[in-house]
Amino acid sequence: MEPVTIVICNYNYERYLAQAIDSALAQDYPATRVVVVDDGSTDGSRALIEGYGSRISTFFKENGGQVSAYNHAVDIIATNYAILLDSDDILYSSAVSDVMRVFMSGDYAKVQFRLDVIDSAGGQMGVHVPHSEPPPDCGALLKRGWLYPSPPASGNAYRVDALKQIFPVPESGVNRYGADFYAIYGVVLLGAVATIPKSLGGYRVHHTSAPSVSFANAESMVKGSSALGMRWATLQEIARSRLKVDLPVSFHDFSHEKAHFCSRVYHAPLTTRWRWMTRESRSYLHSIIANPFWSLKKKVGTLVLSSMCLLPYSPLSDFAVRYIANPLGRRRAATR
Repeated sequence: MEPVTIVICNYNYERYLAQAIDSALAQDYPATRVVVVDDGSTDGSRALIEGYGSRISTFFKENGGQVSAYNHAVDIIATNYAILLDSDDILYSSAVSDVMRVFMSGDYAKVQFRLDVIDSAGGQMGVHVPHSEPPPDCGALLKRGWLYPSPPASGNAYRVDALKQIFPVPESGVNRYGADFYAIYGVVLLGAVATIPKSLGGYRVHHTSAPSVSFANAESMVKGSSALGMRWATLQEIARSRLKVDLPVSFHDFSHEKAHFCSRVYHAPLTTRWRWMTRESRSYLHSIIANPFWSLKKKVGTLVLSSMCLLPYSPLSDFAVRYIANPLGRRRAATR
């Protein structure tokens, strides 16, 4: 049986870490190894980790950020396959078994799966991510600049030899965080992606009470969108220098364009909304109309919702923006 490593990178998530470790230890795949890399936590994480004794392998390092933790994690993985689990997320017990069944069926660099969105207490929120499934050959589209639909970090399993060609990643500046970007998009330049169309884990969203356009945990939408451009430039250099692959200067990604859309039209006066849609929305509309991962139905629906921001009634406009930006907004709309 091919062994698999679940690596949990942790920083100050003592309140969730035990759930992540327990979910990794509970895998029904016997050849699962669990490794925890602690990035200099200052809470009670170390004592918690040490309490698991020999059931897990542990590595404690000085704080350097998420990219530093990933660099260390990828370096120490000794198996051919791995899952990099965020310390506030969980895996369901069959995750590794299901992933390995797919890996053994073909030559894949990555196997991805859905994650159910859970709240800070672990309760199901009634939605999952991602909402679209990419084709196996995502690398060809990435070479044209298209970032393919992927779950967050915890919803991806990798062939380790592919990860080791992408990492280590430079750790300074914007690259303290966003390590999963390089894993998710880098490895598809080295092989095909397979998608398991069911949820095999939980993605924890910490702020779910008030209606908002923000969904991701780590960064605000605008800050994260700005950092994405710099990470793309870093990936370009890695691809060029290590893989001899030339990526385009610019990239296309609906999530990236959506952040700009939300920042300009959410809670904005009618004149501002009209100005943005008529003068500044070209890239946003292109990311919808030319999107190679979306069905015609999804494109039309998103265009119709986007056009609602031109309506004079601002509460309806803001509702449409939230619906587009935040999957939790769709759940709330469906339960009304």
